[in-house]
Amino acid sequence: MEYRIGLDLGSTAIKAVIVEGSEILWTGAVPTAPDQEALASDLIERGRGELGLPSGWSYMLASTGYGKSLFRKADLKLDELSANARGLFRLSGGEARSLINIGGQDLKTIRLSENGEVTDFRMNDKCAAGTGRFFELAARLLNVPLSGFAELSREPGEEVELNSTCVVFAESEIVSLLARGVPPQSVVRALHASVARRAAGLLGRVGAEAVWLDGGPAQNRGLVEAVEDELLTEVKVTPLPQYTVAYGAAVSLG
Repeated sequence: MEYRIGLDLGSTAIKAVIVEGSEILWTGAVPTAPDQEALASDLIERGRGELGLPSGWSYMLASTGYGKSLFRKADLKLDELSANARGLFRLSGGEARSLINIGGQDLKTIRLSENGEVTDFRMNDKCAAGTGRFFELAARLLNVPLSGFAELSREPGEEVELNSTCVVFAESEIVSLLARGVPPQSVVRALHASVARRAAGLLGRVGAEAVWLDGGPAQNRGLVEAVEDELLTEVKVTPLPQYTVAYGAAVSLG
């Protein structure tokens, strides 16, 4: 049996999936750091070991993401946009027509045809506001784990807004709100609303249907609900939204 590996060498994390047929057998991730090829190789070896596969196992590998060219042994290198679209379309059972991807340092929206072809896309990579890095920064400022954002956002507290489109100024806004005595739950709600507005602005509210959200922040149900409120439509999430791109690379191997 020949396995397929999808490797997403992203700006903040290296993610890998091991696939048999179209089924995900294993997923793993490590923070991005120098010598990404060695990190990725170690990650793949970890997956092999955890699956109990022999050292001489046979596989094909596709790389994608910012560092896709750094993994020289890849059988296929493809752009992140294509990998994202293919992965999400397959994981949604062909249902997805609109996709919002929140990456470590960029925010993308993709429109798909009924055949899963990309018909339009937009990207905001000018500033980290509205990305995974922004959520990590907010978590440090608030001293709250990212996993607690959804529950915290549902607690009562005054309503405030974050208006800055630059992460540096947004950080200052958060610090000012906390200094003013605004509770963390209010800041988290404002953060969710700010990211939702940015995502909805990129996607466009007209004709946004069968909307899916992916990337690591999609695990935050509070953010999903904020995007739903902004778009006035249901927003769905796959079980492993942070691995969609890596999965799309794997299934692109045929």
